[in-house]
Amino acid sequence: MTLVLIALITLISAITFSQGEIMSHLQFNAYKIIHRKQYYRMVTHAFVHANWEHLIVNMIVLYSFGNAVERFFGFYFGNNAASYYLILIFGSVIFSTLYSLLQQKNNPYYNAVGASGAVSAVLFTAIFFDPWNNIYFFGILPIPGIIFGGLYLYYSYYMSTKKADNIGHDAHFLGAIFGFALPIVLKPALLIGFLDLLLGRIAM
Repeated sequence: MTLVLIALITLISAITFSQGEIMSHLQFNAYKIIHRKQYYRMVTHAFVHANWEHLIVNMIVLYSFGNAVERFFGFYFGNNAASYYLILIFGSVIFSTLYSLLQQKNNPYYNAVGASGAVSAVLFTAIFFDPWNNIYFFGILPIPGIIFGGLYLYYSYYMSTKKADNIGHDAHFLGAIFGFALPIVLKPALLIGFLDLLLGRIAM
């Protein structure tokens, strides 16, 4: 499913790079969602990206962790794995926009694109299932997932309060929270397994 999503997102994004009108119809715009009831934008914004760099980075991260999450879901959720994976992806896409939806609902000029909320969710689901697995920062520096996750959340929260750039850090933060929490919501007993993995390594 991860490969299908990557192919679909890449195809739609590539088309919109040269078709600005299509981009404008798909991108997140809180004003149009609230006042014109264009609710589909809550999902379609994840299938378009600002540029190739934005797209490639998101797709690399999605590929790197999406397949692992699919395997974890298959092991723990069995026949429900595919459905739950889709809930992870599309639930995080919607959940990650809620802050912006409230903050920008009367601003017709605020637009956002990208699958970063879903990508963050997939990353943090992978961290939940294997918290000590190394994540290679910039592809070079190995950092245990649980430590990387803590730094990521702090950075996303800090930058969202600063509003110093045009990156949707609040979407990253909310997507990460959704991805970490969903397995617990689906199967609360998994929290015990996470704590065992986390504290077991600390106690060694």
